[in-house]
Amino acid sequence: MSAGLVCDHDQTAAEPEVETTIRRRRVIRLMALESAASTHPGFVRAINEDAVLDRREIGLWAVADGVGGAHAGDRASQAIVDSLAELPAAASGPEMLQQLQRTLEQVNGRLYGEALAAGSERPIASTVVCLLIQGDRFFCLWAGDSRLYRLRDRRFEQISRDHSEVQSLLDYGLITADEARRHPRANAITRAIGAQQELALDCIMGDVEPGDHFLLCSDGLTKVVDDAEIALVLEECTPAAAADRLIGMTLERGAPDNVSVATVATVATSRASC
Repeated sequence: MSAGLVCDHDQTAAEPEVETTIRRRRVIRLMALESAASTHPGFVRAINEDAVLDRREIGLWAVADGVGGAHAGDRASQAIVDSLAELPAAASGPEMLQQLQRTLEQVNGRLYGEALAAGSERPIASTVVCLLIQGDRFFCLWAGDSRLYRLRDRRFEQISRDHSEVQSLLDYGLITADEARRHPRANAITRAIGAQQELALDCIMGDVEPGDHFLLCSDGLTKVVDDAEIALVLEECTPAAAADRLIGMTLERGAPDNVSVATVATVATSRASC
């Protein structure tokens, strides 16, 4: 991994190897991946500044949300997704993660340079959250407040952590979670692709198990659909049906913002040992 990016382990651990007197044996989980992605401009904004990526064939998904009020937010989010769409497959998860980081850094430099050359005081910027699944490991890389969630054994948790002013207030105990949802600065983010010359990304990694459900989304979803409702949809629906249902629920509630989702489910195929 290149300097500047620290990828932390989450609370889950990979299955340990079993020591025998004859040889070391390791159980290998074989899983298939099912996924879907969808985006909608909603009913308030004239332009959809969100963009989504579903590259199940290489185990890569992304949601990008053009920074509200910034110049050409739709162009920024699309530039991220277009660049990730050209990313080649790598031999290993860490190598793929390096390529992913370099690609985002290149897009950051390009967008920052365009705004600078145009003499604009407003950035050409977008949040992004990426999910990379390689074998039985996942990597989440993000900047901003687009999120990654995981549902496992009916436990629904947010994997990413918002880069936002409201999250900082929560971290210091200055506001409650309920106050955060209604806070007037709820849209103020502290990191984004293209916002600053030097890109600061966060990364977390962990294990993947059969039956896991992952959700990447822009804040257009979480503004109107709560965690319990999202978890129930992921538990009951296929990825394609879940994506449609979550977008539909947002539209039913007025869709005050662009909304994007990418849903991923892992399905056990067989188990082998070596």
